[in-house]
Amino acid sequence: MNIKAIMCDVDGTLLTNQGVVSPKTIEAIKKARNRGILFGLSTGRDVNSVKTLFNEWGIEGLVDSIVGTGGAEICDFILNVEKQSYPLDGHLIKEIIEHFEDMDVNFAIPWEGILFSPKDDKHIQELAKADKVPYQVVDFDEFLKEPRPKLVILCQAETMKDVVERSKTFKNDQYKSASLITASTLFEYMDPRVSKTLGLKQVMEMHNIDMKELCTFGDADNDYDMTLNAGVGVVMANGSEKTKSVADYITDDNNHDGIAHFIYKYILEEEDQ
Repeated sequence: MNIKAIMCDVDGTLLTNQGVVSPKTIEAIKKARNRGILFGLSTGRDVNSVKTLFNEWGIEGLVDSIVGTGGAEICDFILNVEKQSYPLDGHLIKEIIEHFEDMDVNFAIPWEGILFSPKDDKHIQELAKADKVPYQVVDFDEFLKEPRPKLVILCQAETMKDVVERSKTFKNDQYKSASLITASTLFEYMDPRVSKTLGLKQVMEMHNIDMKELCTFGDADNDYDMTLNAGVGVVMANGSEKTKSVADYITDDNNHDGIAHFIYKYILEEEDQ
C-alpha cells in the first residue's frame, strides 16, 4: 500500500474500552511515523479536549494532525494551523433543543475543551466522566448568542430509537442542519456541510497528500463518509453495520489491537511485534 497518512477515530477505535491506546498500537504508530507517514486523529471530540488527553492516552508527541468536532475543526501541529468551519446558528440550536426537551435527554456543546450544558443530570455527568472532559452548566440563552460547532443530544441507549424518531419531525426552512447517531447514547446535529471527510481533505491538501494515499480507521456511523472517501477505509470489528458496508477492510476490535495488526500487516508489511 502506498499510504502517506493514517487518521484514526478515537472512541471505539483508537482507544480500548479502558480509555487508553494499547502498547502494541502505540509501537505501530511510532514505526509508521518513522517511515514518514503522517499520523492523526479524526474525531467527534473537540480539538481542545483532545489535546489535554494525549498523555493519558499514551500518544503524547505522536499526533501530527487533528480533525475535530466531526470535521468542523482542524489542528495541524506540523504546519501550526488551526481552523474552524460552518458552526451552527444559535437560534437553530435553541429550536432543536425545544423539539426534544420534553424527553429524558440532555444537551451538550463541546467548546474549548469543555462540555457546556443547560442542566446538570446523569446524562452530562456520565459523558464528562467517560470522555474525561469537564462540563459546565450555563445559561443557554446567553451561550447561544454566538454560533457553536454542534449540538449533542445525550440519552440512555434504550431511548435512542425514540430520539431518532423525534428527529424525523424536526424542520427549519431558514437554517439547515444534519443529524446522526455517533454513539449508543449520543445523537448529534451539525451543519450538513460538515463531515470528517471535509476536515480530512483540508489536512491532506495542506500536506500535498492525495486522498487515495490516506488510510482511515473508524467504527461508528459518523465514520461512514471518511471510510467511503479514503483510499483505504478500515473499520473495527466492533463497528456499525452501516460503516462496515463501505469498508475496504475489517480489522480486529478496539480491545484486540485492530489498528496495530492492520498497520503491521498491510502498511509496514511486517510481522506483528
